[in-house]
Amino acid sequence: MHPGLSTSFFFDAKLGRVELTGREHFRVIEDERGLALVPTRALMRGERVPMTVFFQEGTAPTSARFILVVHASEAARQVEVTRQPRTLASYREGEQQARAEVWQCREDKARLEARCSGQAGLLGLLAQGLLGEGGIADKTITQSVISRPGNTLTSIMARSYRSSATHGEDGGKRVRLAVELSLMNNGSTPWTPAGAVLVGPDGMEWKALGVSPLEPIAPGELGRVGVEVETTEEAARGVFNLKLWGQEASGGSEFFDGVTFP
Repeated sequence: MHPGLSTSFFFDAKLGRVELTGREHFRVIEDERGLALVPTRALMRGERVPMTVFFQEGTAPTSARFILVVHASEAARQVEVTRQPRTLASYREGEQQARAEVWQCREDKARLEARCSGQAGLLGLLAQGLLGEGGIADKTITQSVISRPGNTLTSIMARSYRSSATHGEDGGKRVRLAVELSLMNNGSTPWTPAGAVLVGPDGMEWKALGVSPLEPIAPGELGRVGVEVETTEEAARGVFNLKLWGQEASGGSEFFDGVTFP
């Protein structure tokens, strides 16, 4: 926008009200379907002015926010705004995501409380419902895990673990998965684990709940790295890829294919 030049906004929904910061610096003409703004000379070039319009209907989105920028010589003379109400499916998706986040927070809280109360071993697993009748299932996967070409680290031994299923907030079953690797550092500098992601057969990424121990592996030496994730029981099937990255700024990611769980 530019002082002295009019900018008109047209909407496909009826307006309820308009909130314009520094309204005294504008000449404003508005009705149910739009408004026209004419900035005065009091506005400086480059100044940014927030404006929020609220619609009369109660369906979402109930408002729209704009940032009006004062230009040295030009102004948008006409702005057409099309409002797209959210669908029922969109609301349901948002609700499911919120429920999943709440459930994850509760799980994290339970895990922290178990640790703080001294229940870090089997009692901690029992407190979180992760030890079922069959205990923790484990599987040797040394032969199936393949280190990708270009890796600094090579997998020498590998073992995977699966907890008993627990019921999530949404009623679905969740499991904890863990993989432990003995890694050879073939590089010339130490490598220290920082984070990990487990990628499922469908491309879904499961961020690690924890990576341990966070200790450097010296060049030419073996080191152990354990990774734990949480997935749905259904998603825990199939062949996974493991992506590790280190704390060192110069290092890239390390990839290991062929990870499976009991």
